[in-house]
Amino acid sequence: MDSFLAIVIVLLILAVADLIVGVSNDAANFLNSAIGSKVASRKVILTVASVGIVLGALASSGMMEIARKGIFNPAYFSFADVMVIFLAVMLADIILLDIYNSLGLPTSTTVSIVFELLGAAVMVAWLKLQFGTTDATSVWQMINTSKLGEIVSGIFLSVLIAFSVGALVMWLARFALTFHFQRAVDRSGSLIAGMAITFIVYFMLVKGLKGTDLMKGPTGTWIQKNIVGVMAGTFTLMTVVALFAQRVLKVDPLRLVVLAGTFSLAMAFAGNDLVNFIGVPITGLQSFQMWLASGLSADQFMMGGMADAAQTPTYLLYVSGAVMVLTLWFSAKARKVSSTEVNLARKGEGEERFRSHLLARVIVRSAQRTGDLFTSILGRRNNVIINRRFSHHGAKEREGAAFDLLRAAMNLMVSSLLIAAATKLKLPLSTTYVTFMVAMGTSLSDRAWGAESAAQRVAGVLNVIGGWLLTALVAFIAAALMALLIHFGGNWTGVALFVLVGAFLVRSHLPRKARLLDDASAPEAPVGA
Repeated sequence: MDSFLAIVIVLLILAVADLIVGVSNDAANFLNSAIGSKVASRKVILTVASVGIVLGALASSGMMEIARKGIFNPAYFSFADVMVIFLAVMLADIILLDIYNSLGLPTSTTVSIVFELLGAAVMVAWLKLQFGTTDATSVWQMINTSKLGEIVSGIFLSVLIAFSVGALVMWLARFALTFHFQRAVDRSGSLIAGMAITFIVYFMLVKGLKGTDLMKGPTGTWIQKNIVGVMAGTFTLMTVVALFAQRVLKVDPLRLVVLAGTFSLAMAFAGNDLVNFIGVPITGLQSFQMWLASGLSADQFMMGGMADAAQTPTYLLYVSGAVMVLTLWFSAKARKVSSTEVNLARKGEGEERFRSHLLARVIVRSAQRTGDLFTSILGRRNNVIINRRFSHHGAKEREGAAFDLLRAAMNLMVSSLLIAAATKLKLPLSTTYVTFMVAMGTSLSDRAWGAESAAQRVAGVLNVIGGWLLTALVAFIAAALMALLIHFGGNWTGVALFVLVGAFLVRSHLPRKARLLDDASAPEAPVGA
């Protein structure tokens, strides 16, 4: 019992660490449009996002279906088996996400946790079959393989749909409003803001509050039955609010759109992705409590009861929300991940982080040929009109902004609509993939990628997408190896691995200068060693 109690304590500590590294990566999903457009000071943006995170965490359903039965069939596994799986998953997840944070690359926390659960469960199932401790005839009888297909298809659907829709909507918006959109905003900005915020509110109802008590009760039923009327009322109210803010408070209506979008995405992130970070440790704690009550040995007590639905204790949701907010404000790695997307989407030339390579240059040349083909089809007159609509000349720009408020609003509105539509249709789209690829699509249509920078920007996008695909493979292998080590080394080996992972995290989060001084003070290796 002592070793299993130690593992439960380790899992709860790892839950806090996973929240920190997870939020550091996912913060880019809801912060980048506001930060890139300089819609407000960083403190104001973080405050808006923090309120969204707190409300999302408190409204979270707290369901842990992925950890309990989404990936493996718990009836085939004993308590000892699931504790090996859960510890292996958490150790692998923290290392993987922290590496991505250190590289400044966004990735999907959902994909990482799913494939880590899959890798650890497959390894334990294979070991059980090898040592004859189960009657199952196949590893795949013990694994829920349908989830694997959903995630893989979700990667490609997210990339293609989000990039294409983002590019199309941004092109239409820019053609209609141009870079000199302030005149249009002065005339009809309240209507534009009312419509955009209505789309965002629809996203909040479908995605942000999905599965919460509000949407399950009478209020949620009424909203679902009267969704058209609710949206019409929302449009009217938001238009009036935007008009008041514009005429009386002298606030740009597009600023309201960007801040509302930031709030809604932050709320959806906390409400839906929270269980990615704490679901496994909390399920481990509840499994431990079930095992203690059974009176059986850890190898004999089978975990079929894990398939029953269970809620995360409310106080743990409060603590999780607090950790997420603190990470948002103080994590340097969160800013590094955000800067990757903002730099890839920024307008104009400048220092590029990524170097071009052959595939990127081939894609750019192919795109240029396609563009030349459309140019010849449209004719000289139409091209002159289009180029005039996309001219930056004389446009007012916010100092230090990577892009303007119109593109920031389109990023948030399109991302919200796509995620809400996918949720409604039960399509497996990833929030990370959608928000990133929408931003890349809008930047392309906005002609933010110049002739000199296009190859480097495309190379950067390809590197990020390659990292997404690598996430699944590395997560699977890392968790499987962790499970193998813990299985043969015992529970105390898992505790030792936890100490090593802790040392890795401490070193990773040391200021760079301190690390360099530490390395410089280390004794030199003898020649020939």
